[in-house]
Amino acid sequence: MEIAIAIILLVLFLIGGMPVGIALGVSGSVGLWLTVGTDSMLGILRTAPYEEASSFVLTTIPMFILMAEFMNQGQMTQKLFSSAYRWFGHLKGGMAISTVMASAGLAAVSGSSTASAAGMSSIAVPEMRKYGYDDKVSVGVVSVAGTLAFIIPPSTILIIYGILTESSIAKLFVAGVIPGVITVIGYCLAIYLWVRRRPEVAPSIGRFGWKERFSSLQGIWPVLLLALAVIVAIYTGFVTPTEAGAFGSFCALMIVIVLRKINYEGIKKALSSTIQITAKIFVIIIGAMIFGYFLTITNSIQNIINAIQSMDVNRWVILIIIVASYLLLGCVMDQLAIMFLTIPLTFPVIIALGFDPIWYGIVIAKTVEIGLATPPLGLNIFVASSAANVPLGVGFRGAARLIVADFIILVILIAFPVIVTWLPSLM
Repeated sequence: MEIAIAIILLVLFLIGGMPVGIALGVSGSVGLWLTVGTDSMLGILRTAPYEEASSFVLTTIPMFILMAEFMNQGQMTQKLFSSAYRWFGHLKGGMAISTVMASAGLAAVSGSSTASAAGMSSIAVPEMRKYGYDDKVSVGVVSVAGTLAFIIPPSTILIIYGILTESSIAKLFVAGVIPGVITVIGYCLAIYLWVRRRPEVAPSIGRFGWKERFSSLQGIWPVLLLALAVIVAIYTGFVTPTEAGAFGSFCALMIVIVLRKINYEGIKKALSSTIQITAKIFVIIIGAMIFGYFLTITNSIQNIINAIQSMDVNRWVILIIIVASYLLLGCVMDQLAIMFLTIPLTFPVIIALGFDPIWYGIVIAKTVEIGLATPPLGLNIFVASSAANVPLGVGFRGAARLIVADFIILVILIAFPVIVTWLPSLM
Protein backbone atom coordinates (compact mmCIF):
# COMPACT_ATOMS: atom_id res chain seq x y z
CA MET A 1 0.00 0.00 0.00
CA GLU A 2 2.79 2.43 0.96
CA ILE A 3 4.59 1.70 -2.32
CA ALA A 4 1.45 2.43 -4.35
CA ILE A 5 0.87 5.74 -2.54
CA ALA A 6 4.49 6.89 -3.04
CA ILE A 7 4.50 5.98 -6.74
CA ILE A 8 1.13 7.64 -7.35
CA LEU A 9 2.38 10.79 -5.61
CA LEU A 10 5.56 10.73 -7.71
CA VAL A 11 3.58 10.44 -10.95
CA LEU A 12 1.19 13.24 -9.93
CA PHE A 13 4.07 15.54 -8.96
CA LEU A 14 5.84 14.93 -12.28
CA ILE A 15 2.64 15.50 -14.27
CA GLY A 16 2.08 18.71 -12.31
CA GLY A 17 5.48 20.00 -13.38
CA MET A 18 7.34 19.69 -10.06
CA PRO A 19 11.13 19.45 -10.52
CA VAL A 20 12.20 15.82 -10.71
CA GLY A 21 14.54 15.91 -7.71
CA ILE A 22 11.94 17.55 -5.47
CA ALA A 23 9.24 15.12 -6.64
CA LEU A 24 11.44 12.12 -5.83
CA GLY A 25 12.42 13.52 -2.43
CA VAL A 26 8.89 14.43 -1.33
CA SER A 27 7.23 11.20 -2.50
CA GLY A 28 10.06 9.15 -0.98
CA SER A 29 9.72 11.02 2.32
CA VAL A 30 5.98 10.37 2.40
CA GLY A 31 6.65 6.69 1.71
CA LEU A 32 9.20 6.57 4.55
CA TRP A 33 6.77 8.28 6.92
CA LEU A 34 4.03 5.76 6.12
CA THR A 35 6.47 2.83 6.46
CA VAL A 36 8.71 3.62 9.47
CA GLY A 37 7.06 6.59 11.17
CA THR A 38 8.02 10.21 11.79
CA ASP A 39 11.13 9.74 13.97
CA SER A 40 12.85 7.26 11.66
CA MET A 41 11.96 9.31 8.58
CA LEU A 42 13.48 12.47 10.12
CA GLY A 43 16.58 10.50 11.15
CA ILE A 44 17.12 9.36 7.56
CA LEU A 45 16.52 12.85 6.15
CA ARG A 46 18.98 14.36 8.65
CA THR A 47 21.92 12.15 7.72
CA ALA A 48 21.46 10.30 4.43
CA PRO A 49 21.38 13.24 1.95
CA TYR A 50 24.69 14.65 3.21
CA GLU A 51 26.36 11.24 3.31
CA GLU A 52 25.38 10.54 -0.29
CA ALA A 53 26.05 13.99 -1.78
CA SER A 54 29.42 14.43 -0.03
CA SER A 55 30.89 11.37 -1.73
CA PHE A 56 34.33 12.20 -3.19
CA VAL A 57 33.49 10.21 -6.33
CA LEU A 58 30.69 12.66 -7.20
CA THR A 59 33.23 15.48 -7.63
CA THR A 60 33.80 13.99 -11.09
CA ILE A 61 30.48 15.46 -12.29
CA PRO A 62 31.05 19.21 -11.61
CA MET A 63 34.66 18.92 -12.79
CA PHE A 64 33.72 17.58 -16.23
CA ILE A 65 30.97 20.21 -16.48
CA LEU A 66 33.53 22.91 -15.64
CA MET A 67 35.89 21.55 -18.31
CA ALA A 68 33.13 21.88 -20.91
CA GLU A 69 32.22 25.39 -19.76
CA PHE A 70 35.82 26.60 -20.12
CA MET A 71 35.90 25.27 -23.68
CA ASN A 72 32.51 26.82 -24.48
CA GLN A 73 33.65 30.19 -23.18
CA GLY A 74 36.71 29.80 -25.42
CA GLN A 75 34.35 29.56 -28.46
CA MET A 76 35.59 26.12 -29.43
CA THR A 77 32.11 25.06 -30.56
CA GLN A 78 32.11 27.47 -33.49
CA LYS A 79 35.50 26.26 -34.68
CA LEU A 80 34.41 22.62 -34.49
CA PHE A 81 31.40 23.32 -36.70
CA SER A 82 33.40 25.46 -39.13
CA SER A 83 36.02 22.74 -39.60
CA ALA A 84 33.46 19.95 -39.97
CA TYR A 85 31.55 22.06 -42.52
CA ARG A 86 34.63 22.49 -44.70
CA TRP A 87 35.30 18.75 -44.70
CA PHE A 88 31.77 17.41 -45.12
CA GLY A 89 29.71 20.34 -46.42
CA HIS A 90 29.85 19.14 -50.06
CA LEU A 91 28.05 15.83 -49.30
CA LYS A 92 24.28 15.43 -49.59
CA GLY A 93 23.04 16.97 -46.36
CA GLY A 94 26.62 18.08 -45.75
CA MET A 95 25.85 20.82 -43.24
CA ALA A 96 23.72 18.43 -41.20
CA ILE A 97 26.50 15.83 -41.32
CA SER A 98 28.93 18.57 -40.27
CA THR A 99 26.68 19.26 -37.29
CA VAL A 100 26.88 15.59 -36.25
CA MET A 101 30.69 15.63 -36.53
CA ALA A 102 30.99 18.86 -34.55
CA SER A 103 28.59 17.53 -31.91
CA ALA A 104 30.75 14.42 -31.57
CA GLY A 105 33.80 16.62 -30.98
CA LEU A 106 31.87 18.72 -28.46
CA ALA A 107 30.65 15.57 -26.69
CA ALA A 108 34.26 14.51 -26.19
CA VAL A 109 34.86 17.51 -23.94
CA SER A 110 31.44 18.22 -22.47
CA GLY A 111 29.76 15.05 -21.15
CA SER A 112 26.45 16.94 -21.22
CA SER A 113 23.86 16.22 -23.89
CA THR A 114 21.75 19.30 -23.26
CA ALA A 115 24.82 21.56 -23.27
CA SER A 116 25.88 20.09 -26.62
CA ALA A 117 22.41 20.62 -28.11
CA ALA A 118 22.20 24.18 -26.81
CA GLY A 119 25.68 25.06 -28.09
CA MET A 120 25.09 23.68 -31.58
CA SER A 121 21.58 25.19 -31.83
CA SER A 122 22.92 28.72 -31.70
CA ILE A 123 25.57 28.02 -34.34
CA ALA A 124 24.41 25.32 -36.76
CA VAL A 125 20.70 26.12 -37.13
CA PRO A 126 21.20 29.71 -38.39
CA GLU A 127 23.85 28.50 -40.85
CA MET A 128 21.61 25.75 -42.22
CA ARG A 129 18.73 28.20 -42.59
CA LYS A 130 21.01 30.54 -44.53
CA TYR A 131 21.56 27.80 -47.12
CA GLY A 132 17.90 26.81 -47.38
CA TYR A 133 17.82 23.77 -45.10
CA ASP A 134 14.38 22.72 -43.85
CA ASP A 135 13.87 23.41 -40.12
CA LYS A 136 12.95 19.76 -39.61
CA VAL A 137 16.45 18.80 -40.71
CA SER A 138 18.36 21.44 -38.77
CA VAL A 139 16.48 21.21 -35.46
CA GLY A 140 16.09 17.42 -35.60
CA VAL A 141 19.79 16.85 -36.31
CA VAL A 142 20.98 19.27 -33.63
CA SER A 143 18.68 17.65 -31.05
CA VAL A 144 19.66 14.05 -31.75
CA ALA A 145 23.36 14.76 -32.33
CA GLY A 146 23.47 16.32 -28.86
CA THR A 147 22.73 12.91 -27.37
CA LEU A 148 26.20 11.74 -28.43
CA ALA A 149 27.43 13.21 -25.14
CA PHE A 150 25.70 10.32 -23.35
CA ILE A 151 27.81 7.65 -25.06
CA ILE A 152 31.07 9.37 -26.03
CA PRO A 153 33.41 9.80 -23.04
CA PRO A 154 33.53 11.68 -20.74
CA SER A 155 29.79 10.94 -20.39
CA THR A 156 28.05 12.11 -17.23
CA ILE A 157 25.62 9.19 -17.52
CA LEU A 158 28.50 6.67 -17.62
CA ILE A 159 30.08 8.32 -14.58
CA ILE A 160 26.82 8.02 -12.65
CA TYR A 161 26.37 4.41 -13.75
CA GLY A 162 29.90 3.62 -12.59
CA ILE A 163 29.26 5.26 -9.21
CA LEU A 164 25.93 3.48 -8.67
CA THR A 165 27.22 0.04 -9.66
CA GLU A 166 30.84 0.38 -8.48
CA SER A 167 31.95 -0.44 -12.02
CA SER A 168 35.21 0.85 -13.51
CA ILE A 169 34.55 4.31 -14.94
CA ALA A 170 37.76 4.05 -16.96
CA LYS A 171 36.49 0.85 -18.64
CA LEU A 172 33.09 2.45 -19.22
CA PHE A 173 34.74 5.41 -20.95
CA VAL A 174 36.84 3.16 -23.17
CA ALA A 175 33.82 0.93 -23.87
CA GLY A 176 31.88 3.95 -25.15
CA VAL A 177 34.37 4.80 -27.91
CA ILE A 178 33.36 2.24 -30.57
CA PRO A 179 29.58 2.58 -29.94
CA GLY A 180 30.07 6.35 -30.16
CA VAL A 181 31.80 6.05 -33.54
CA ILE A 182 29.10 3.66 -34.80
CA THR A 183 26.41 6.11 -33.67
CA VAL A 184 28.07 8.99 -35.53
CA ILE A 185 28.27 6.88 -38.70
CA GLY A 186 24.63 5.81 -38.27
CA TYR A 187 23.44 9.41 -37.97
CA CYS A 188 25.44 10.51 -41.02
CA LEU A 189 24.11 7.61 -43.08
CA ALA A 190 20.52 8.39 -42.01
CA ILE A 191 20.96 12.04 -43.06
CA TYR A 192 22.51 11.04 -46.38
CA LEU A 193 19.63 8.65 -47.21
CA TRP A 194 17.05 11.24 -46.08
CA VAL A 195 18.47 13.96 -48.36
CA ARG A 196 19.01 11.54 -51.23
CA ARG A 197 15.32 10.69 -51.11
CA ARG A 198 14.14 14.28 -50.54
CA PRO A 199 16.78 16.68 -51.94
CA GLU A 200 14.59 19.73 -51.35
CA VAL A 201 15.06 19.59 -47.55
CA ALA A 202 18.82 20.19 -47.82
CA PRO A 203 20.13 22.00 -50.92
CA SER A 204 23.63 21.16 -52.18
CA ILE A 205 26.53 23.41 -51.27
CA GLY A 206 29.81 23.94 -53.13
CA ARG A 207 32.95 21.96 -52.39
CA PHE A 208 35.83 23.46 -50.40
CA GLY A 209 39.43 23.07 -51.50
CA TRP A 210 41.93 20.91 -49.67
CA LYS A 211 43.85 23.98 -48.50
CA GLU A 212 40.75 25.36 -46.77
CA ARG A 213 39.99 21.98 -45.23
CA PHE A 214 43.41 21.50 -43.69
CA SER A 215 43.66 25.12 -42.56
CA SER A 216 40.38 24.70 -40.67
CA LEU A 217 41.98 22.00 -38.51
CA GLN A 218 44.17 24.64 -36.89
CA GLY A 219 41.16 25.89 -34.95
CA ILE A 220 40.13 22.54 -33.45
CA TRP A 221 43.44 21.20 -32.15
CA PRO A 222 42.73 22.44 -28.59
CA VAL A 223 39.55 20.32 -28.42
CA LEU A 224 41.32 17.26 -29.85
CA LEU A 225 44.27 17.77 -27.52
CA LEU A 226 42.03 18.08 -24.46
CA ALA A 227 39.93 15.01 -25.30
CA LEU A 228 43.07 12.96 -26.03
CA ALA A 229 44.77 14.13 -22.83
CA VAL A 230 41.84 13.09 -20.63
CA ILE A 231 41.35 9.67 -22.25
CA VAL A 232 45.09 8.86 -22.28
CA ALA A 233 45.47 10.02 -18.66
CA ILE A 234 42.69 7.67 -17.57
CA TYR A 235 43.75 4.77 -19.79
CA THR A 236 47.38 4.88 -18.64
CA GLY A 237 46.49 5.27 -14.97
CA PHE A 238 48.12 8.71 -14.68
CA VAL A 239 44.88 9.89 -13.05
CA THR A 240 41.91 7.99 -11.69
CA PRO A 241 38.51 8.57 -13.33
CA THR A 242 37.53 10.57 -10.26
CA GLU A 243 40.55 12.85 -10.72
CA ALA A 244 40.16 13.04 -14.52
CA GLY A 245 37.51 15.76 -14.36
CA ALA A 246 39.77 18.05 -12.31
CA PHE A 247 42.70 17.24 -14.60
CA GLY A 248 40.58 18.03 -17.67
CA SER A 249 39.30 21.28 -16.17
CA PHE A 250 42.83 22.43 -15.40
CA CYS A 251 44.00 21.55 -18.92
CA ALA A 252 41.00 23.31 -20.48
CA LEU A 253 41.63 26.45 -18.43
CA MET A 254 45.31 26.48 -19.33
CA ILE A 255 44.52 26.03 -23.05
CA VAL A 256 42.02 28.91 -23.25
CA ILE A 257 44.28 31.17 -21.16
CA VAL A 258 47.36 30.47 -23.30
CA LEU A 259 45.33 31.04 -26.48
CA ARG A 260 43.84 34.21 -24.94
CA LYS A 261 40.32 32.96 -25.60
CA ILE A 262 38.98 33.72 -22.13
CA ASN A 263 39.03 36.65 -19.75
CA TYR A 264 37.98 37.21 -16.16
CA GLU A 265 34.32 37.59 -17.11
CA GLY A 266 34.45 34.37 -19.12
CA ILE A 267 35.88 32.47 -16.14
CA LYS A 268 33.11 33.87 -13.93
CA LYS A 269 30.46 32.76 -16.42
CA ALA A 270 31.96 29.28 -16.64
CA LEU A 271 32.01 28.93 -12.84
CA SER A 272 28.47 30.29 -12.48
CA SER A 273 27.07 27.97 -15.15
CA THR A 274 28.85 24.98 -13.59
CA ILE A 275 27.36 25.77 -10.17
CA GLN A 276 23.84 26.02 -11.60
CA ILE A 277 24.04 22.75 -13.56
CA THR A 278 25.72 20.91 -10.67
CA ALA A 279 23.06 22.09 -8.21
CA LYS A 280 20.30 20.74 -10.45
CA ILE A 281 22.05 17.37 -10.76
CA PHE A 282 22.66 17.06 -7.01
CA VAL A 283 19.03 17.85 -6.20
CA ILE A 284 18.10 14.89 -8.40
CA ILE A 285 20.77 12.74 -6.71
CA ILE A 286 19.49 13.53 -3.22
CA GLY A 287 15.82 13.12 -4.21
CA ALA A 288 16.51 9.79 -5.90
CA MET A 289 18.51 8.63 -2.88
CA ILE A 290 15.58 9.36 -0.53
CA PHE A 291 13.21 7.46 -2.79
CA GLY A 292 15.79 4.66 -3.02
CA TYR A 293 15.91 4.38 0.79
CA PHE A 294 12.15 3.97 0.80
CA LEU A 295 12.31 1.19 -1.81
CA THR A 296 15.05 -0.57 0.16
CA ILE A 297 13.21 -0.43 3.48
CA THR A 298 10.05 -1.87 1.91
CA ASN A 299 12.12 -4.70 0.32
CA SER A 300 10.76 -3.65 -3.08
CA ILE A 301 14.14 -4.12 -4.78
CA GLN A 302 14.63 -7.65 -3.47
CA ASN A 303 11.05 -8.62 -4.27
CA ILE A 304 11.45 -7.44 -7.88
CA ILE A 305 14.74 -9.34 -8.24
CA ASN A 306 13.19 -12.52 -6.83
CA ALA A 307 10.14 -12.19 -9.10
CA ILE A 308 12.25 -11.73 -12.23
CA GLN A 309 14.63 -14.56 -11.32
CA SER A 310 11.69 -16.90 -10.80
CA MET A 311 10.38 -16.25 -14.33
CA ASP A 312 10.79 -19.33 -16.48
CA VAL A 313 12.04 -17.49 -19.56
CA ASN A 314 15.33 -16.99 -21.38
CA ARG A 315 17.60 -14.33 -19.86
CA TRP A 316 17.56 -12.40 -23.15
CA VAL A 317 13.79 -12.02 -22.85
CA ILE A 318 14.26 -10.44 -19.43
CA LEU A 319 16.92 -8.10 -20.85
CA ILE A 320 14.58 -7.03 -23.66
CA ILE A 321 11.82 -6.33 -21.12
CA ILE A 322 14.22 -4.16 -19.09
CA VAL A 323 15.44 -2.26 -22.16
CA ALA A 324 11.85 -1.69 -23.33
CA SER A 325 11.00 -0.33 -19.87
CA TYR A 326 13.90 2.12 -20.10
CA LEU A 327 12.73 3.28 -23.52
CA LEU A 328 9.25 3.97 -22.13
CA LEU A 329 10.62 5.75 -19.05
CA GLY A 330 12.83 7.88 -21.27
CA CYS A 331 9.74 9.33 -22.91
CA VAL A 332 8.36 10.71 -19.64
CA MET A 333 11.24 11.12 -17.17
CA ASP A 334 14.55 12.91 -16.80
CA GLN A 335 17.48 10.67 -17.75
CA LEU A 336 19.43 11.25 -14.54
CA ALA A 337 16.37 10.45 -12.46
CA ILE A 338 15.87 7.23 -14.45
CA MET A 339 19.43 6.15 -13.68
CA PHE A 340 19.27 6.86 -9.96
CA LEU A 341 15.83 5.32 -9.60
CA THR A 342 16.24 2.15 -11.66
CA ILE A 343 19.87 1.05 -11.70
CA PRO A 344 19.70 -0.20 -8.08
CA LEU A 345 16.72 -2.33 -9.23
CA THR A 346 17.97 -3.65 -12.56
CA PHE A 347 21.71 -4.02 -12.03
CA PRO A 348 21.51 -6.90 -9.50
CA VAL A 349 19.16 -8.72 -11.88
CA ILE A 350 21.55 -8.27 -14.82
CA ILE A 351 24.51 -9.55 -12.79
CA ALA A 352 22.48 -12.52 -11.53
CA LEU A 353 21.64 -13.37 -15.15
CA GLY A 354 25.33 -13.39 -16.06
CA PHE A 355 25.53 -10.29 -18.28
CA ASP A 356 28.66 -8.12 -18.42
CA PRO A 357 28.26 -4.98 -16.26
CA ILE A 358 30.34 -2.75 -18.57
CA TRP A 359 28.34 -3.86 -21.62
CA TYR A 360 25.07 -3.28 -19.75
CA GLY A 361 26.19 0.25 -18.82
CA ILE A 362 26.73 1.16 -22.48
CA VAL A 363 23.40 -0.42 -23.50
CA ILE A 364 21.55 1.56 -20.83
CA ALA A 365 23.37 4.80 -21.75
CA LYS A 366 22.33 4.26 -25.37
CA THR A 367 18.77 3.46 -24.32
CA VAL A 368 18.18 6.50 -22.10
CA GLU A 369 19.90 8.67 -24.72
CA ILE A 370 17.00 7.99 -27.09
CA GLY A 371 14.55 9.53 -24.62
CA LEU A 372 16.18 12.94 -25.05
CA ALA A 373 14.63 13.24 -28.51
CA THR A 374 11.34 11.35 -28.14
CA PRO A 375 7.97 12.82 -27.15
CA PRO A 376 6.52 13.98 -24.87
CA LEU A 377 9.51 15.02 -22.71
CA GLY A 378 12.37 15.10 -25.27
CA LEU A 379 14.51 17.66 -23.45
CA ASN A 380 16.93 18.18 -26.36
CA ILE A 381 14.00 18.89 -28.69
CA PHE A 382 12.74 21.54 -26.27
CA VAL A 383 16.19 23.15 -26.09
CA ALA A 384 16.83 23.16 -29.85
CA SER A 385 13.28 24.18 -30.82
CA SER A 386 13.35 27.05 -28.35
CA ALA A 387 16.73 28.27 -29.64
CA ALA A 388 15.54 28.02 -33.27
CA ASN A 389 12.11 29.48 -32.48
CA VAL A 390 10.18 26.68 -34.19
CA PRO A 391 7.21 24.56 -32.95
CA LEU A 392 8.09 21.42 -30.99
CA GLY A 393 6.35 19.26 -33.59
CA VAL A 394 8.88 20.34 -36.22
CA GLY A 395 11.75 19.20 -34.00
CA PHE A 396 10.15 15.85 -33.16
CA ARG A 397 9.37 15.11 -36.83
CA GLY A 398 12.91 15.99 -37.84
CA ALA A 399 14.41 13.76 -35.14
CA ALA A 400 12.31 10.72 -36.12
CA ARG A 401 14.63 9.42 -38.87
CA LEU A 402 17.70 9.63 -36.68
CA ILE A 403 15.85 7.93 -33.82
CA VAL A 404 15.24 5.00 -36.18
CA ALA A 405 19.01 4.84 -36.67
CA ASP A 406 19.41 4.88 -32.88
CA PHE A 407 17.10 1.87 -32.51
CA ILE A 408 19.06 -0.06 -35.13
CA ILE A 409 22.36 0.73 -33.39
CA LEU A 410 20.88 -0.31 -30.02
CA VAL A 411 19.86 -3.68 -31.48
CA ILE A 412 23.38 -4.14 -32.89
CA LEU A 413 24.99 -3.38 -29.50
CA ILE A 414 22.69 -5.87 -27.78
CA ALA A 415 23.19 -8.59 -30.42
CA PHE A 416 26.99 -8.22 -30.56
CA PRO A 417 28.35 -7.42 -27.05
CA VAL A 418 31.94 -7.77 -28.30
CA ILE A 419 31.58 -4.34 -29.94
CA VAL A 420 31.43 -2.90 -26.43
CA THR A 421 33.66 -5.28 -24.49
CA TRP A 422 36.63 -5.59 -26.87
CA LEU A 423 38.44 -2.33 -26.02
CA PRO A 424 37.98 -2.63 -22.22
CA SER A 425 39.34 -6.18 -22.42
CA LEU A 426 42.66 -4.76 -23.65
CA MET A 427 43.11 -2.56 -20.59
